[in-house]
Amino acid sequence: WKSIAMRPLIGSPRAAIIPRSLLPSDQAMTDIETVRSRHRALMKQNRAFMAEPLPENIGALVDEAAARHGDAPALVFFEIGETLSYRALKDQVDRCAAALARLGIGKGAHVVVMLPNMPAYPVTWLALARLGAIMVPVNVRYTARELEYAINDAEADALVIHSDYVPLLQNVGRRPAGLTDGRIVTAGKPCPGFGNHWPDLVAAASPGFRPSWPVGLDDLVNIQYTSGTTGFPKGCMIPQRFWLHMARVAAFVTRQRFKRILVAQFFFYMDPMFLLPLAFFQGGAVYFCSGPSNAKFMEWVRKYEIELCLIFEPVYKQPPHPDDGKTKLKNAFIFGFTKENHADLERRFNVTAREFYGMTENGGCIYLPPEDTHMVGSGSCGIPAPGREVAIMGEDGLPVPPGEVGELWTRGPGQMLGYYNKPEANAESFRGDWFRTGDLFRVDMEGYHTIVGRIKDMVRRSGENIASREVEAVLRTMSEIKEAAVVPVPDPVRGEEVKAYIQLQDGIGRSDVPPERILAHCEAGLARFKIPRYIAYRDSFSYTASDRVEKKKLTDGVADLRADSYDRVDKVWR
Repeated sequence: WKSIAMRPLIGSPRAAIIPRSLLPSDQAMTDIETVRSRHRALMKQNRAFMAEPLPENIGALVDEAAARHGDAPALVFFEIGETLSYRALKDQVDRCAAALARLGIGKGAHVVVMLPNMPAYPVTWLALARLGAIMVPVNVRYTARELEYAINDAEADALVIHSDYVPLLQNVGRRPAGLTDGRIVTAGKPCPGFGNHWPDLVAAASPGFRPSWPVGLDDLVNIQYTSGTTGFPKGCMIPQRFWLHMARVAAFVTRQRFKRILVAQFFFYMDPMFLLPLAFFQGGAVYFCSGPSNAKFMEWVRKYEIELCLIFEPVYKQPPHPDDGKTKLKNAFIFGFTKENHADLERRFNVTAREFYGMTENGGCIYLPPEDTHMVGSGSCGIPAPGREVAIMGEDGLPVPPGEVGELWTRGPGQMLGYYNKPEANAESFRGDWFRTGDLFRVDMEGYHTIVGRIKDMVRRSGENIASREVEAVLRTMSEIKEAAVVPVPDPVRGEEVKAYIQLQDGIGRSDVPPERILAHCEAGLARFKIPRYIAYRDSFSYTASDRVEKKKLTDGVADLRADSYDRVDKVWR
């Protein structure tokens, strides 16, 4: 229904003819209309919510939160025993902004930041936001080659880097002309040859700094790198509005206030950067780990009485603990969670967990309302979030009818402004103000949206499109499987065949889970044509900066992708 409603916005309408035999019964239509009516009421609430103004910028939110919440804890780095109150955080942000301004960092400057989870990271980001400067966060697991790419592609004017990564920097062969040693700031231990030490600069700076130039919601604050399935990462140009809008939406759709929020990821990912302003809006505290740990995750949730967090599938895959359900959790966001495990996740951890679909490019776009308990385990991402219009489009650029698969397009305030210095990618990804996600979706008659795969992550076997994501999701429902990655293998008869790379849980050997068991599991959950022909085992996977399996590294340079695999058809190891 949403796709049909979008037609006047797209172009010439195309008839959505659904055979009468496929139409729901009268009772089903009554149930559908009940859900639609509730969703229309939600949309009305969303419009009222969107009419409420945002702070004029991220710095203004910091000021407002400090004025309201004063000595209440804002940031808690529990593993290193450091806490900043709202008042202390504001002081640190002001001083950091003053220190960076003295180094010549002003509005529009690009500052690469390579730090682990430590107070200097969020303080630096907020200080750059106050200045109207732009942070370029980079993964602390980058090699010298990847760091060199980031600082040159983003045309860095300055660099804030932890002392542990300075040897990596010294192996970078080329820097932008403006990135001199005088524009490099080190955190952690002082480094010989680098005179700008973050703690000393901030301590010596004057409090109460304010820039003399205006900083607005549509000024850039991040160039956030995102990895695709091929090629180098692209830098998403993200305005201040993006984070403030996403934070308010996340709070609004949960219908809750949160005192304690867990960030169990590195700060260079996008999720911590929307959880931070979410807490500021509500006066809550953000609890930071030093580094991610699936094994310790629920222990942190229980110990620090966390009320909101993001739960990823590897956390659920941890061995059950008798205290798993003894939490203070009110809500959890999940992303692409295997639908068969959704209900058990809620039961086991005693939490309302709901899908929240979005990308680095467009923020939170689709969510499953907390009250939609009947959709738990459906695999649906839900309905459009406040401030987002969505449409499911066919290859001809027109909306598809409910039930059909097409590409998700999105638009609304705060989406990225484009990829930095990537005109070809921008031309491919935008149609006016609509962003083409590259994700394949369908919407049902009640308006619930479900992702079925990626346009560029498909296997085409005998004319059938097989979404790698679907096969991977079924494989991951085996408790013995830790991770799975599906790729196409060229085949002279079928065009392509399905190959699955399997990583088993720690302590489980290949003889415990032979290919025959994996294939039998697939037969119970997949149509015959989707079942992998080839099974290969891996001890580990390489991951992109956005924590996706780097499939390119599985296939690049491999002369025969059938090698070292079990062949289901011929029942032999290749």
